[in-house]
Amino acid sequence: AVIELKELLLDESTPFTITTVTECHLWVVPAAKFRELVTQYPEIAQAFSRQLAQELAQATSALGYEQERSIALRPYLVTKAQRGIVGTSRYAVRLREQIRLSAADRKSVDIFGEPGLEKDNIAALIHFGSPKRREPIIKVNCGILQTSGADLFGRAGGKPGLLEWLGEGTLVLNNIQELPEELLPAVTQLLKTGTYTPVSRSGDPVAEARPSKARILIVSEKTQPTIERCIGHIIKVPPLRVRKADIQTQVEYYTSLYTRSRGVSKPHITPEALRRLQSYDFPGNLKELKNLVERAIVQAEGANELTEEIFWPAETKKKRFRVNLLNAYPSLRRFLRSDWWPDRINYGFTATAFAIIVAILFIGPQTRDRNFVLNLFWAWWWPFFLFLFPFLGRVWCSVCPFMIYGEITQKLSLWLWPRKLKRWPREQAEKWGGWFMFGLFTLIFLWEELWHLENTAYLSACLLLLITAGAMIFSALFERRFWCRYLCPIGGMNGLFAKLSMTELRAQQGICSASCTTYQCYKGGPQKGEGLETNGCPLYSHPAQLEDNRDCVLCMTCLKACPHRSVEFNLRPPGIELWTTHVPRTYEVALLFLLLGGIYLHRLPELQSWLGLQLDLTDFWQHLGLSLLVLIIPAALTFGAYGLLQLFNANRKPRKFVELAYSYLPLVLGGNLAHYLRLGLSEGGRILPVTFATIGLSGEQLPILVAHPAVIDFLQGATIIFSVLMTMLLTQKIAKQPVRSLLWQHLAAIALGVSMWAIIVF
Repeated sequence: AVIELKELLLDESTPFTITTVTECHLWVVPAAKFRELVTQYPEIAQAFSRQLAQELAQATSALGYEQERSIALRPYLVTKAQRGIVGTSRYAVRLREQIRLSAADRKSVDIFGEPGLEKDNIAALIHFGSPKRREPIIKVNCGILQTSGADLFGRAGGKPGLLEWLGEGTLVLNNIQELPEELLPAVTQLLKTGTYTPVSRSGDPVAEARPSKARILIVSEKTQPTIERCIGHIIKVPPLRVRKADIQTQVEYYTSLYTRSRGVSKPHITPEALRRLQSYDFPGNLKELKNLVERAIVQAEGANELTEEIFWPAETKKKRFRVNLLNAYPSLRRFLRSDWWPDRINYGFTATAFAIIVAILFIGPQTRDRNFVLNLFWAWWWPFFLFLFPFLGRVWCSVCPFMIYGEITQKLSLWLWPRKLKRWPREQAEKWGGWFMFGLFTLIFLWEELWHLENTAYLSACLLLLITAGAMIFSALFERRFWCRYLCPIGGMNGLFAKLSMTELRAQQGICSASCTTYQCYKGGPQKGEGLETNGCPLYSHPAQLEDNRDCVLCMTCLKACPHRSVEFNLRPPGIELWTTHVPRTYEVALLFLLLGGIYLHRLPELQSWLGLQLDLTDFWQHLGLSLLVLIIPAALTFGAYGLLQLFNANRKPRKFVELAYSYLPLVLGGNLAHYLRLGLSEGGRILPVTFATIGLSGEQLPILVAHPAVIDFLQGATIIFSVLMTMLLTQKIAKQPVRSLLWQHLAAIALGVSMWAIIVF
């Protein structure tokens, strides 16, 4: 064997070192002597020429193959990765680690996530970070592949496919969800066995499977169950809305990228503009952010700063139609952050007043016309707070005396017996707590009706003490306000009606996820910045995660604790959560219909007269049986209307009953308010003479303020009519279907409204 042939003939130095792997004998011929031998024996030169010609033919063939390969792969070729993973959040760090691990071997990778996350760039990062980075990488859109698979797998005895041309390179299958179904088995085979079968012509025998050395990277918006089982690595790319901590870095990066390419000075982004971007969810992810930054720089026209106004479209849907009252009224913010709300009110007034009220109920006169506490509770409290629900939601719970005594019990018990309170059994409480509230409220309704609670002072006091006892017992056992969150019947009603409120307490998710590391609003903690020292949210609700008013009692602990001004108290369209972010719950629907039945239960004599019944309500069992029927029948009417809805709309599937049932909330609230309006407008104005009668004095000469019966009837009727209209509107909003397809539910609402008019107004 002749070594270094070309170097000898061309008289060049050899660029290589030869290392023998076995023992061998080496004959060395000096170059000058070798040239003499070639001159002396021409057959040696002929042998060398033939060898050179053979090598030249092989090189020409290889060059031609590479040219064909280059032409075949050029439309799909990825020349470089556009950029690395920008950011320092835990999501960015984890993503970089996943890319590094995937690049270390040759296993297939599934990269999935929402649109706009530059997933194909992550595929390029994996390839160019691997040992095979010098091999080609191509990206093929699955939506344009032939259903036969010929362009990917080639034809038997014919034109090669991309896999053959690719060799040991990397194939990126982009948008795998668009892959033709006919190709799914072949791609699965490729991922599972590393082999593929070229396409055969019709009538020809099936070609033999061929091995493929190519690496497969899959890019998709969702994982494909069939393919997922064959994948070596799975990378879920986190959306930008959970990487709010990286937004500032991303903005700086895109700004630098754009200004360098245009040769302009780099502007500075203001903190207000950054906060606005962080409060936006970016449905288009990185692509949308990049476009937003570039457009802002263009609009700034050489300005030194990118201000909040330039990023005007960056507004999340959750922020639409909202006005932050804390910004509009700074004095409101100062009051809600002060000691007055609610601690001084609760411990300086409510706790003492509640003890006096209960004492008067026990020792004072027992009828409503002579006991001012009964008058206050039934003629003032009920109509006032029912009227307040559409405006301030669960605000009563922030000054509720039941939980004030619960907190006092909790602090006192920890002082007497230092210990660690039990954590909440959340799973059991979520499952059964609502039904406990429902059962307790049912018993309260029956007790109120059968024993005339509204006109018996000591029984009303017993009711208040029973609820307070529940709050005190569970506060002594569990941390924070477990009773308020899961078990209190009044709290359950308040949470249900709070869904209709035109105000909400929320927080800017972007600021919370990007700027906050202590979660003081949720956990509590010492003073930090402008955030005050607190014990954390009493209901364990993080304001940035709130989607439902039922989980917020407006105690404003989070507003006091937040050092980043993230918490907002917004004015919003009433009840908007019911057709946007609402999650229905069966026990809430049961409580809703119990409150609906309670309207008719409160008007049992009028209902008997309207229906022409002759039952003896002085008989306990007849009274109990009729009460139970009255609580059940309104719910049965609505369920029957839903059945007709399904029957007459077979072609259009309606929303689930548990979702549509919430549309009756305005009617339930309006019916209860209409009932208590008569007490408020006819007896509420007698509070002064009733107060004097309570302490044994004559108050006959004291002024009273009583509405004319016609005014009361008008207000009750208007309330019911408005409630029916709001119920019909809310039904349309929740169902998002034509009026005709929801006709039976609308008729049920009208029927309930008419029946309420008959027993309340007339």
